[in-house]
Amino acid sequence: MVEVAVVGAAGYAGIEAVRWVIAHPQLRLGVTTSGADAGRRIADVYPALQGATDAVFVVPEVDAIAETANVVLLAVPHTAAMSMVPELLSRGLTVIDLSADFRLKDADVYEEWYGTAHSCSDLLTDAVYGLPEFDRTRLPGARLVACPGCYPTATALAAFPALESGVAIGTRIVVDAKSGLSGAGRALSGTSHYVSADESMMPYKVGSHRHTPEMEQVLGLAAGHELSVMFTPHLMPLARGLLSTVYLDVEEGFTTEEAVELYHGRYHAEPFVHVHAAGSMPSTAEVKGTNRASIGLHVDERTNTLVASCAIDNLGKGAAGQAIQCLNAVLGLPETTGLDTPGPVV
Repeated sequence: MVEVAVVGAAGYAGIEAVRWVIAHPQLRLGVTTSGADAGRRIADVYPALQGATDAVFVVPEVDAIAETANVVLLAVPHTAAMSMVPELLSRGLTVIDLSADFRLKDADVYEEWYGTAHSCSDLLTDAVYGLPEFDRTRLPGARLVACPGCYPTATALAAFPALESGVAIGTRIVVDAKSGLSGAGRALSGTSHYVSADESMMPYKVGSHRHTPEMEQVLGLAAGHELSVMFTPHLMPLARGLLSTVYLDVEEGFTTEEAVELYHGRYHAEPFVHVHAAGSMPSTAEVKGTNRASIGLHVDERTNTLVASCAIDNLGKGAAGQAIQCLNAVLGLPETTGLDTPGPVV
């Protein structure tokens, strides 16, 4: 059994990581930290976990974590991770980071978008980008894994086959994406409050969302050249779920049926990616509570545009589920271990 510490376990991504660890046959839940909820039982804060664990939230202390864990899942805000990672690595721990601190390879780009200098930029090269469907070759035995953001995950999965194959042309991609409110975190804000969010949908951070450079980085690697991304995120009145619709220019004559065949060929061996048949598009309901991604495709032959939509659970494949998938790969386990249960049907 591998002992796992979850740091930031009281947040939505953190508690989802706790849920997956508890159910995993090869992992054992060790330290669960939360500065705000230290001293409280997990099941008192999240009653759905009554009977599943007796763990208590504790203050995050590196010494205590190092004494009891082999692996650390970091579910903390940006900048908090980079203040902890060097010391955790020095203690011999494996770190799976759900924050943004090690996703970008250029420290200057990080500072531009996150408004602070990177305090351990020397680790950016070593950090493995944790999207197995893109490149899993560096995951086995990795010491530091940077899990992608939820928006980049769905966007990348929607775009990869078209970009890698050269079917997508041009250097500009338009991304229209919508996320459930859990993506905004546990702390309330004016826009995530029930009164503001219920029966309403709104764009936010248009042209300035911090996931934009991450999208440009991974999509550019897939295409083999630099790309610019026009990204507009929206908040949906859902607890969880994310849908990213990507618009890609294609050559005249390319059809929906050819797109579906291309995507089936690319993802047929990927256990967590489902490609819909022509004429069918994905929904957030079909991936809720899972680590799966569901993709639907349509080619608008009038405008020569490939419309690729990908639905994920922002807390599953967009965060904690993906972290467990990466950890499985790091440990040499089948990536589906502990993640292959179906989600709720209603």
